[in-house]
Amino acid sequence: MKIILKKDVHGLGYKDEVLTVKDGYGRNYLLPQGLAVLATEKAVKQLNEELKQRAHKIAKIKADAEAEAKKFEGVSLTIKARVSEGRNIYGSVGPKEIAAALAEKGLEIDSKLISIKGVKTLGDYEAVAHFHREVSVAIPFEVVNEEGEKNPKKEEAPKAAPVAEEAPAEEEFDAEEAEDEVAE
Repeated sequence: MKIILKKDVHGLGYKDEVLTVKDGYGRNYLLPQGLAVLATEKAVKQLNEELKQRAHKIAKIKADAEAEAKKFEGVSLTIKARVSEGRNIYGSVGPKEIAAALAEKGLEIDSKLISIKGVKTLGDYEAVAHFHREVSVAIPFEVVNEEGEKNPKKEEAPKAAPVAEEAPAEEEFDAEEAEDEVAE
């Protein structure tokens, strides 16, 4: 099924793109949600005419997106997370945490514009902020524990002092003696 996207759909495409999708996806999700329209000949001609008329507007939108992206260049984040013994995080770090950390630095962005794979351990990672179909910025960040350490050392439990042998030692089992006692 050929469709024309009316809005940006993360993972599929951007507004005004003509795409081919599976019939069920188009009929049951994209069309009822108002995210797309069928790509008939009339609709495609109308889209091309609109794109010609909006060419200068599109250039301005892209320039605005580039200006917004420049604010995010050179930004690096440190995100604190609760960890289990070792380096595993309780839960994960996702786009919402990245957006919140950016907001603390005075940089507002919708978490839907950030893509990142699930982060479940401490370390250095990279998120990508998408401002326009042609403009995106990589945002490096590190995940540290609540104390601010990236590589926590496991605390060793203190070794217990040797216990004095007060209880009588158990006798060792002798198989030959057991056979003799059974035979008698």
